[in-house]
Amino acid sequence: MNVEKKTSRFGLRSFRAKFLLVVGGAVLFDLTVIGGLALWNVTNLSRNATAEVGEGLTAATEEYILSYAETTAAQANLLISRVHADVVALAGVLQDQIDNPNEQNAIGSTVSVVSPQSTTVSYNPEGDWAQNEPGAPSVVSVWGYLLDEQNQPFPSVRDEIRDSAILDLVAPSILRSGADKLQMYYIGPTERPIFRTVPYTDQAQTFDRLYPGHNEAEFWEFFFPGIYPSWQQWIETPSARPVATDITQTAPYTDAITGELIVSFFHPLWTRDRTGIAGVAGADITLDQLAEIVESIEIADVGFGFLAMSNGNVVAINPEGESIIGLRSSSGEQAQGVTGLERSLRGSVQPAIASMSLDQDAEGEIEHITLNQNGEAVPYMTVLTRLAPTNLWSAGPITREAMLIGVVVPEQAIYASLYSAQASIARATNQTLIYQLGAIGLALMVVFAAVFGISKRITAGLSELASAAQRIQSKDYSIRVSIPTRDEVGEAGVAFNRMAEEISFHTENLEQIVDDRTKELGKAHQEILALNTKLKSENIRLGAELEVARQIQMMVLPRALELQAIPDVDIAAYMQPADEVGGDYYDVLQDGPRVKIGIGDVTGHGLESGVLMMMVQSVTRALQETGKSDPRQFLSWLNRAIYKNLERTDWDKHLSLAFIDYEDERLTLYGQHEDVIVMRAGGEIETIDTMDLGFPIGLELDIAPFITTRDIPFGAGDAIILHTDGVTEAEDTNGRMFGLERLRQSAFQHHKCSAEEIKSKVLEDLMAFIGTQKIYDDITLIVMKHR
Repeated sequence: MNVEKKTSRFGLRSFRAKFLLVVGGAVLFDLTVIGGLALWNVTNLSRNATAEVGEGLTAATEEYILSYAETTAAQANLLISRVHADVVALAGVLQDQIDNPNEQNAIGSTVSVVSPQSTTVSYNPEGDWAQNEPGAPSVVSVWGYLLDEQNQPFPSVRDEIRDSAILDLVAPSILRSGADKLQMYYIGPTERPIFRTVPYTDQAQTFDRLYPGHNEAEFWEFFFPGIYPSWQQWIETPSARPVATDITQTAPYTDAITGELIVSFFHPLWTRDRTGIAGVAGADITLDQLAEIVESIEIADVGFGFLAMSNGNVVAINPEGESIIGLRSSSGEQAQGVTGLERSLRGSVQPAIASMSLDQDAEGEIEHITLNQNGEAVPYMTVLTRLAPTNLWSAGPITREAMLIGVVVPEQAIYASLYSAQASIARATNQTLIYQLGAIGLALMVVFAAVFGISKRITAGLSELASAAQRIQSKDYSIRVSIPTRDEVGEAGVAFNRMAEEISFHTENLEQIVDDRTKELGKAHQEILALNTKLKSENIRLGAELEVARQIQMMVLPRALELQAIPDVDIAAYMQPADEVGGDYYDVLQDGPRVKIGIGDVTGHGLESGVLMMMVQSVTRALQETGKSDPRQFLSWLNRAIYKNLERTDWDKHLSLAFIDYEDERLTLYGQHEDVIVMRAGGEIETIDTMDLGFPIGLELDIAPFITTRDIPFGAGDAIILHTDGVTEAEDTNGRMFGLERLRQSAFQHHKCSAEEIKSKVLEDLMAFIGTQKIYDDITLIVMKHR
């Protein structure tokens, strides 16, 4: 006994579990895909936003640093340009005095009278120099080698002192205007280098303190060796100026008067004939003025700037910046000339600073370097910008100089906003991802809860059906289901209830139903037996009738003795019906010397075709006996008789029919049937198409317009083959048909034989070809040979 295991409502094999798995899996898949895409989009958006913000802030920051450096350089260039303008103005006044000596003498004499302290100098035995007393706007120092034995200036020097007194009139106002300047001065030519400076200071005394021995040497060679020859060269070759201006700037050096690091700006004055140097106008600014510009650089609170010569010597930088880039300072000490401060970038303890490119091509480009700070590698950004080029003296011939302004900024500080923005984006992204995951999880819980609830409602009807089916299986046919839904499950419930009612009804009335059905079957069996007996009797009767019809059909065929009695021609014929009664027709009728041979094929087989064949045979015989010899009339009358009979019987039948009339070694062929094969005594073989010689019999009442004749010579030894399509369309076991060509070849092989032998050989070849294949059509073959 088979005991089926009951499926649990919540087991893995239950419909509800499968429903939950399918629907839940689909929802989980959708949420996973959609959620994954959303998370991917958020992550990708965050990554793109971070990249774009980074690129934007980096570009903006770098542009800001470059702009800041260029602005700082512009400020420095502006300061220097204003000093240049003041020096040019002073030089212009002094050069005008040199070019107008009378005016120069008059102004100098007037100043000497009005302000004698400007032109009267007193000898200082300790310093071996002479200098005017305080009270004048300017201090004029006369070095010992410019004094005579009475320690008075030589006459030419006294003239120089007088002529330079105009400085007291001009320099104070220029000094107070324009750019801040430490002092302005006039220095005489190399043969009388008095030094007049505004404002008044202890000039010679400071020189003695800072530059011992200077009074024993020629002024220009001691303080500025090489500068004077360069100016002399400019006189001969103006194009020798490194920069197209007469102003010469010095490298920063310690001022002999104030002791501060200063930068001097010289403008040489020319003799009236412009063949020599008549003196120099100059102005000094403190290095602090330039340093203030670069030291005021403060980017991101910790960035700084520096001012450097083109050789890398840093002349201005704040102490913190000096420490960061690792500069090492050393005061210049040399035998002669002004001295400055040496702290070159090339000597930095920071390798990245020491190897920094100072080429002009590197100007204005941001370079990322790493500096060592307290053992930690700290990334910095640097940018170098060059000031306007100028003529520079620095212990030798005048050269071209373009000072550098450098800006150094720690990347951590400058990118603080970028790092902050990236951190904010990362936090926002993480928060969004958390919210997204939370939303997906909440959606999953809601969806699963909804699917669980819906599955209970959907599967309730199915569960009730399954439970009811199990009750019926347990032979409880009283069970009915109540499914209120109007869907397919509800329809299944209604069908189930009907089925249960039928089962209950049939089960409860099974014995009565079986008894009634047994009686019905017994009655039907008796009726079948009676019908079978009747059918057997009917079959016997029909078989007998068909046999009679077949015998009648065979009886009306020409007999062998009739054929043998015909003179001049040898005729052999064969007909084999496919069924009891065939539809083929042939006949041989003799009327004296004339012989008429007819052959036809009724459509279909069976009794109706056999009866129609009998009609044709009877009408043909009747017409033959009336002596009708005209082929067209003969065939036309025969068709009218057959057509009217078929019309009366309402048979859907007709036939192809052809006749051959023989007389005096000539054949007359008419009517439409299969091709006629003519074999000549000499071995030639012809095939005559009868399609145009007539019309099917029984289709139309009047076929006379379609009937034509064809005359065929028929001499001794000639033979003709007439056949129905049962010969040419007979098939072998492979489905191939015997065909007209095989019939021609078979007949030709035996054309010298008698008509009976030709017929027999052709039939042998035909039957050999057919083999065991069933014959589906009537076979008729007629052979007529001229004796």
